[in-house]
Amino acid sequence: MHDVVIVGAGPVGLFLACELGLAGCSVLVLERAPEGGSPWRADPLGMRGLSDAAVEAFYRRGMLHPLLKASGVHDDPGANPDADEPSSPRGVSHFAGMMLDPAQIDVTALPFRLPSPATEGVMTNLEAVETVLSERASKLGVDVRRGVTVSAITQDDESVVVQAGEHEYAARWVVGCDGGRSTVRGLAGFEFVGTEPQFTGYVVLAAIADPEKLRPGFNLTPTGMYLRTPAKEYIGMLEFDGGAFDRSQRPTREHLQTVLRRVSGTDVTLSDVRLVSSFTDRAMQTTRYRQGRVLLAGDSAHIHSPLGAQGLNLGLGDAMNLGWKLAATVHGHAPDGLLDTYTHERRPIGAEVLDWTRAQSAVMKPDPHAQAVQGVLRDLLGTRDGTTYVFKRTSGSSNRYDLGSEHPLVGRNAPDLRLEDGPRLGDLMQDGRGVVLEFSIDRALRDSATGWENRIRYAAGPARNDLGVGAVLVRPDGTVAWAGDRSPDPEAFEQAACRWFGAPHI
Repeated sequence: MHDVVIVGAGPVGLFLACELGLAGCSVLVLERAPEGGSPWRADPLGMRGLSDAAVEAFYRRGMLHPLLKASGVHDDPGANPDADEPSSPRGVSHFAGMMLDPAQIDVTALPFRLPSPATEGVMTNLEAVETVLSERASKLGVDVRRGVTVSAITQDDESVVVQAGEHEYAARWVVGCDGGRSTVRGLAGFEFVGTEPQFTGYVVLAAIADPEKLRPGFNLTPTGMYLRTPAKEYIGMLEFDGGAFDRSQRPTREHLQTVLRRVSGTDVTLSDVRLVSSFTDRAMQTTRYRQGRVLLAGDSAHIHSPLGAQGLNLGLGDAMNLGWKLAATVHGHAPDGLLDTYTHERRPIGAEVLDWTRAQSAVMKPDPHAQAVQGVLRDLLGTRDGTTYVFKRTSGSSNRYDLGSEHPLVGRNAPDLRLEDGPRLGDLMQDGRGVVLEFSIDRALRDSATGWENRIRYAAGPARNDLGVGAVLVRPDGTVAWAGDRSPDPEAFEQAACRWFGAPHI
């Protein structure tokens, strides 16, 4: 009997496994693929952009440097973590193929941003992410078994049994992290609702006989969109066919060439097609993320088009939010209803991402109405306010959970607050506990915090930049759960600690 069985050994399943292993849970990961390596996970096909929030999650668990090394990034994403003010972002995303100018971002308008080793997004690939997470999971005692296909799930009030062929795996909880076509989601009876596709997209690795006929970068055209990257043999394209292509079939070279010629308006020629995958902008989400003792995270809970490259970041956010809550439930010290806050907090974030991708599909549609909107959006994205707004959405800095407090910090990802004597918040979070930082002189919270010392780390001292607060309580996922004024109230702190971490040890 394991504490948790996770189905799926992609980045989301592995990150969740690491969170649970760090908290002392026994974890078994079942993965259908017999091996981890695949050309779809390495560059260029596996290339992904990690948002600021996702990079910060790796930083707060001590995995940022291994991730940068595995990704071939030779400098930390935070340009100068010791600066007094955060620097401007060096690289940003796009909206519907319309690129943003980093120089247009108003850093002062970004919520509570402080210099940090992790204030920038990172370009990486799935292979690098999974390598780092697999190594960490192994060190934490997580058991990963590959070549295992789940065929049935049964649960009662005390446990769940996962069947795979002739084998049965019993656990107190099961989490489906097995992707957009999730077996767990179907077997456990989750309701999956949303909108049908507008387009079929293709990712192709092929030789191009006449590459000069295709412009580099994102190209919106009167008939669709195509993308040509610095990796010369990598092509992406969208055709607004209502998702009509039969994705159970592998597209032929002739079909791909016809689509590329149609959306590019050229007579470009594809020769040697080596790898190809298709996708749509179908946007679906489960109505809840928990069904009894079965939970979902990542693409198992929500699917959408890859426009804006937010799927991986959204899934990692799910894992970070769920991990400590599920661990507290396993260990028996979770307050009532803690595990249900996973759905309450993450489902709205997922719904926002689905709408964000739907908006991009609508804008890219090759008709006069959408093209008129493109013109308006190009003008808006040429402004400081417009660029800053889109950057907030794509970086995750606009995300905020409703935790019932009007304090502007509460519910947001905590800035990397730093004590004068050196330790940063990110350094204090590597063991997976919550953190209370107190900046007041009288150490009013010291005695109160001792009741939660196995779940909350206490640190105190003058801050390099306290953002006007006397103390903050930060959950293990990096969310500010409570903020006190210059003279923090121990009773208010204790109420917040009880709400998120359960009763103190007496």
